[in-house]
Amino acid sequence: MEKKKSKTREYIESLVIAAIIAFFVRGFFIQAFKIPSSSMEPTLLIGDHLLVNRLSYVMKVPFTDTVILGLGDPKREDVIVFRYPVDRSKDFIKRVIAIEGDIVEIKNKVIYINGKKINDRWGHYSDSGVIPVYLSPKDNLGPVTVPKDSYFVMGDNRDRSLDSRFWGFVRKEDLVGRALILYFSWNNKSDDVLNYVRWTRIGKLIR
Repeated sequence: MEKKKSKTREYIESLVIAAIIAFFVRGFFIQAFKIPSSSMEPTLLIGDHLLVNRLSYVMKVPFTDTVILGLGDPKREDVIVFRYPVDRSKDFIKRVIAIEGDIVEIKNKVIYINGKKINDRWGHYSDSGVIPVYLSPKDNLGPVTVPKDSYFVMGDNRDRSLDSRFWGFVRKEDLVGRALILYFSWNNKSDDVLNYVRWTRIGKLIR
């Protein structure tokens, strides 16, 4: 007759199985990400917690940057998470403005792709002044052509974002995934403890 498992053994086995599943899911499918800066406001706020679909564009060996398989390409206006090209130990989140082969030009804050002004419905500007191109690429840039397997990205908060205007393009192998959904939002700067949690943002799809 088979001996009945002890409660302790059952508990340990359950924890091990849960850990294996979490490892597999975290390595291949989903990654949690927290918004630390205002660069994507008003779309994403400081304290937003979101889930990233790691299989949107590439499949990688778990917990490495080794690409196993390409699964698709980011489209213009996708919100993506990627390795920061200047310091690849950090993950950044921005919106795709232009893709491979596109010609990007910015004139006095207005963005042109392939010679046509874009419908910049996501762009938010907090500074009315325009900085000359010889001082900064923030308000005037290009034209520049996006290289093969690369992307030009910008933060929605155009005047408060460190993005492709300053450090160049995102390479496909540096993609982590597409931002999917907000699962939590925390406003720790609120004077009212009851308003620390932004309840209305929880479950919001990221577009």
